[in-house]
Amino acid sequence: MTVDMVVADSHVMLPQGMVDRNIIIEDGRIAGLSTDVPACDTKIDGAGLVSVPGPIDTHVHYGVYSPIDEAAKTESHAAAVGGVTTMMRMLRLGVPFSEGLQPQLDAAARAHRVDYTIHASVFTQRQIREMDHCVSKGVSSFKIYMNLGGDVGHVYMDMPPHLARLQDARVDVTDEIVEGTVRRAAELNCPVLVHAEDYESCACGIKTAREEKRDGLSAWSASRDPQSEAKAIRTVCGYGRRYGCAIYFVHIGSRAALEQIRAERRQGGRILVESCPHYMVLSHENRSGYLAKVMPPIRTAADNDAVWEAAAAGEVDTVGTDHVANRLSLKVGADVWESLAGFPGIGVAVPILLSEGVNRGRISLERFVRLTSLNAARIFSMYPQKGSLERGADADIAMLDLKREKRVTPELFGGYSDYTVYDGMVLRGWPVRTIVRGSVVAEEFEVVAKPGYGRFVSRSPGSP
Repeated sequence: MTVDMVVADSHVMLPQGMVDRNIIIEDGRIAGLSTDVPACDTKIDGAGLVSVPGPIDTHVHYGVYSPIDEAAKTESHAAAVGGVTTMMRMLRLGVPFSEGLQPQLDAAARAHRVDYTIHASVFTQRQIREMDHCVSKGVSSFKIYMNLGGDVGHVYMDMPPHLARLQDARVDVTDEIVEGTVRRAAELNCPVLVHAEDYESCACGIKTAREEKRDGLSAWSASRDPQSEAKAIRTVCGYGRRYGCAIYFVHIGSRAALEQIRAERRQGGRILVESCPHYMVLSHENRSGYLAKVMPPIRTAADNDAVWEAAAAGEVDTVGTDHVANRLSLKVGADVWESLAGFPGIGVAVPILLSEGVNRGRISLERFVRLTSLNAARIFSMYPQKGSLERGADADIAMLDLKREKRVTPELFGGYSDYTVYDGMVLRGWPVRTIVRGSVVAEEFEVVAKPGYGRFVSRSPGSP
């Protein structure tokens, strides 16, 4: 019998550790691991490389500054270069789900190069009432923005497909919206993703800093004090315990937020934590200008250390990028207050975790796999289809060269953005081949997959 593909002679990362096996692939799935090399149509030489389950970027914004039919092509290109095999889009609609979701799904289906799925953001009571519509379409996770309301309620919604026009909106994510979303998600057995910053605290801090004519990333951080995160964490965890809902905190990057989460975990409930590469390697102490403006802000080098420590200890469950596909002309304003929050990052998560984490001894390869794939697949109802190299799983594989050194440039990833906050960083440890469902989609930083190869991962409700 001839199989479709064999990945030969690589070190294979399994939950129990590393083994030297050949990966047998048939019909886009893992058929098994073997010490032999069976007859095959394609043999890939993995000598000296480490094969890991395909990384899942849990947190990606695209379709906001270019419509999804275009954004999916560019951002999945960047994902493939960076070893990401599944990207999870934060969908933001200014219309009811019953009107806006299906057109987004239809347009996305023709444009991705890697697999993808969606988190649906909730802003209104009608969207709360229509959360079951999302579930019927295979979307089983929801996001709330506790940072958006009152004087700081401005947001750009996703563009309608094929319409390249910014979608300005004002929203007011009150405690009523937050509680209603958590209650309904619990009824549907779905997790809720939370941007945890108290918008009233942020509005007050920003007003004071601007009146004092402060500027720069340190002023931005001070205006959104970590205690605003802690306050929001306390509020939503109370709702989570009340209704029995899993709460997943996105982009946690401060020691204060981590300490508050530890306190909430001691009180019970299902609480999960995502951090991002920029909270591991960037601080307002080592960055100038406005490129690194993000919400919540980057903090201090001590906060960077706190995130690494929490990741190594298993207190951080996943690493997503909070990637925002925008451009320099929109990003940088006259001061930090007029500059846009968010920046691209989907291509650099894997190399940053390898270079600054694994190769520096901050995390193990086993922890790397949990942070980048296994935990995300389990939390978001994709396991065992995604997140493992077990028999029957999708053959999603990133092949890593832990010794490869490469300088980060904006041109490297081929995305929509014309800049990167990591420009010039030399990272050691890169994905050199990305495989999605048994097909090579990128090799040596060149993408070979065509738009439309990526598939939507339909997810059923399930407690993480």
